[in-house]
Amino acid sequence: MAHTKEAKASQDHGSQKYPTLPTSLLNTSNPKPRSRVLVINTGGTIGMQMNDSGVYEHKEGVLVNKLRTLPMFHDKEYAETHFAGDEDDFLVMPHQKGRRVMYRILEYKPLLNSSDIMMTDWGKIASELFEHYDHYDGFVVLHGTDTMAYTASALSFMCENLGKTIILTGSQIPFFEVRSDGINNFLSSLIIAGLYTIPEVLVCFNNKILRGNRTIKNDAISFSALISPNIPPIALLESRIGVDWSAVFRATGTEKFRVHTNMCQNVGLLRMFPGITTQTVKTFLQPPMQGVVLEIFGQGNAPENRPDLFSVLKEAFELGVVIINITQCAKGCVVASNATGKALEDAGVICGGDMTTEAALTKLSYVLSKETWALDKKRMILKRNLRGEMTVVAEEDITNLDFGSST
Repeated sequence: MAHTKEAKASQDHGSQKYPTLPTSLLNTSNPKPRSRVLVINTGGTIGMQMNDSGVYEHKEGVLVNKLRTLPMFHDKEYAETHFAGDEDDFLVMPHQKGRRVMYRILEYKPLLNSSDIMMTDWGKIASELFEHYDHYDGFVVLHGTDTMAYTASALSFMCENLGKTIILTGSQIPFFEVRSDGINNFLSSLIIAGLYTIPEVLVCFNNKILRGNRTIKNDAISFSALISPNIPPIALLESRIGVDWSAVFRATGTEKFRVHTNMCQNVGLLRMFPGITTQTVKTFLQPPMQGVVLEIFGQGNAPENRPDLFSVLKEAFELGVVIINITQCAKGCVVASNATGKALEDAGVICGGDMTTEAALTKLSYVLSKETWALDKKRMILKRNLRGEMTVVAEEDITNLDFGSST
């Protein structure tokens, strides 16, 4: 269900120029010298500790207790002097840019490995964001890295009319270890969420702020585990923080923030491979499947000598299954301009442009869950750039009115 409730100084990063923090774009929704951030701790490596058997595991409550002992995360003297009774569970960072970020941690019980995250957990996170939206200036979600890109992509669609910063972060090494990357990731996330107004669902990793629905996990061990292969970072956190304000995706309407939580679960991923059988594809497309992300070769190539495959895809289209094709490559896009791309389009397959697998799947789940939309409208909207998730879009025009009030 849907709930209704610049000084122009710049710094170079390769060929990219990112403006430094403009005072006018600081988070000014709260005129007081403190901004409030809610941290939702779902679990993941960042908060784990090693047990007596040498295995990392979750322990409830240990993260917030540790943070209270670290001066960069909590100014104990300031809190004791300035906080009232109703702020006892808040932590407060040393001042940044003349302001302080105070934050509260809401911890899942039980804490989850990201490999255990399900669609229902996306809905739970979105509901928490909705419930606390009016009381905080920004939000940080602590999350395991394995499925972070899925959750970030899903939340980008579920959070409608977003006007505040939401950042997902985590780590490759637990917070409690000496070399943890989680310390910097978390600090950076708190600063961006508290002091900057970037109204998107973002990922913070290794001194970069990435658009959530453009993010993939690219490396199992590197501190640069999460990357954004098809667009540059939204911000770079170096000796100075630089934000590419021109790249920030903003909602065009004036409607109030809400979340959509009943994502369609009858969606799946089908990866094309040499020699894939017609029966495999046909079986995968059977009810109750409603939507499929088809990962194909290169820029949208499928076997030209396999009319049987195109026939099965066409049959599924006629039965109401929605299919989006994307490239198997980590970087690049699919196009409908070559022969096989055109054949797929003729079979009813929607060109997914340069969407990531994670964005394509969660977008499909989101759009298919809109019960008041006709199937033709769902297919049309899937071709559209809803939250900055794609740069290759269909040519035909569409107005905001075509989307209705629920995108």
